[in-house]
Amino acid sequence: MTTSTNEQPAMQGKVTVDMSISLDGYIAGPNDGPENPLGDGGGRLHKWVYDLASWREQQGLDGGKTNRDSEIVAESTENVGAVVMGRRMFSNGDGPWGDDPFEGHWGDNPPFGVPVFVITHYEREPLEMDGGTTFTFVTDGIEHALKQAKAAAGDQDVEIVGGANTVQQFVAAGLVDEIQLHVSPVILGDGIRLFESLGSEPIELERTRVIDSSDVTHLRFQIT
Repeated sequence: MTTSTNEQPAMQGKVTVDMSISLDGYIAGPNDGPENPLGDGGGRLHKWVYDLASWREQQGLDGGKTNRDSEIVAESTENVGAVVMGRRMFSNGDGPWGDDPFEGHWGDNPPFGVPVFVITHYEREPLEMDGGTTFTFVTDGIEHALKQAKAAAGDQDVEIVGGANTVQQFVAAGLVDEIQLHVSPVILGDGIRLFESLGSEPIELERTRVIDSSDVTHLRFQIT
């Protein structure tokens, strides 16, 4: 019996980070919580996206602007097959879930439309929502969460959507392939920084794209 040598290895997507950020490096303002998920002033970081047609479509809304920014938002989600987030991104909380656990900030029909893996210290049954989003709660670390996400995504990308500590863990562990930042023209001065606690060794990046508009600057990097 012979084995074919023409079989191609299965294609595998990238692991990406895609986030809006202030000029001074914050992704949320201070005093974040379940009722204030982006912190004080943090909503300003996403002002550029709210009127875009592609973002509005993801939220089940009509209308909006169709421009280069809108194209970038559509492009950033079109190949995402699974999402990973931390507990604070999901609920801005910690500790046991309690008898009536919070179901996230996105309502009954979250905009993800793909499996979402939430990294937490506390077990919880999967949460099935409308529109194809199921939140699965992973208690054994980032590597296991990524393994499950890659299995769910197949040959599509896995996106790490936050919060900051979760992104830091994945970057520090060398598990991220690409980072895209949308730099809003604002200095928050306080809040949650994206790139802290990464250790003392430099992390080299290759800049692969810069796109400027009147409301935001889009930067994309490959981690080398």
